[in-house]
Amino acid sequence: MVVTRNRRQLLAIGAGAVGAVVIGTGLEVGFGRGVAWAAPNDTTDLVKKFTGGKEATAGPLKVVAPEIAENGNTVPLSVMIEGDLPAGRRVEEILVLADGNPRGGVARFTFSAEAVPEASTRIRLAETQNIVAVAKMSDGSFLTASRQVKVTIGGCGG
Repeated sequence: MVVTRNRRQLLAIGAGAVGAVVIGTGLEVGFGRGVAWAAPNDTTDLVKKFTGGKEATAGPLKVVAPEIAENGNTVPLSVMIEGDLPAGRRVEEILVLADGNPRGGVARFTFSAEAVPEASTRIRLAETQNIVAVAKMSDGSFLTASRQVKVTIGGCGG
């Protein structure tokens, strides 16, 4: 027995097959049987990896960002050291994290011995959250600072 199909029937069968694959993948991956759509933020793990498990302390590190960001797609951010550091102590790197974004890592700045430890950029924030900066010092210690930014329009699909 030969079954003939017209073009509309073949397109409907193809669309149904694609839909079944998409729905099946969504059920396995996103709706409880596998990895969730919104994975937990990895900020804590990134800080532990950056510091090697050492404790970061508050110090002259400063995070400058607006208190309220009208648009999370482009939020100005600066990190810097306020004041002078003791002789022989300098900033080697600064890691910037956003604790409410799907991925916590925002930026990582590396400074030479002669550089002024200050950097500015624009970042994307999904929602109201804390911006955390951790600075690696030349003596092996770590400094930390944070700033909460209230976002009125989300930047990561919100």
